[in-house]
Amino acid sequence: MGKTEATLKEIKVLGPGCAKCKTTYQAIEKIINENNLDVKLSKIEDIAEIMSYNIIGTPAVIADGVVKIKGHVPSENEIKQILGI
Repeated sequence: MGKTEATLKEIKVLGPGCAKCKTTYQAIEKIINENNLDVKLSKIEDIAEIMSYNIIGTPAVIADGVVKIKGHVPSENEIKQILGI
């Protein structure tokens, strides 16, 4: 089974490594894997880089350079909307 071409290319989860940040990363990773999407997922824990996005509340989800979620763990439906599925 090949990878499904997603409209998004990259998702970044911003956060200092807190439980909510880890939960957000794992939830997005699960949906990417379940749907076999070709999306690069990365975790940004560097405070300077997080600040460069003008984020006050974490976790934050950045999709192709655009802030989509900040300050809460997204629901599965929110994640699917971001991924376009």
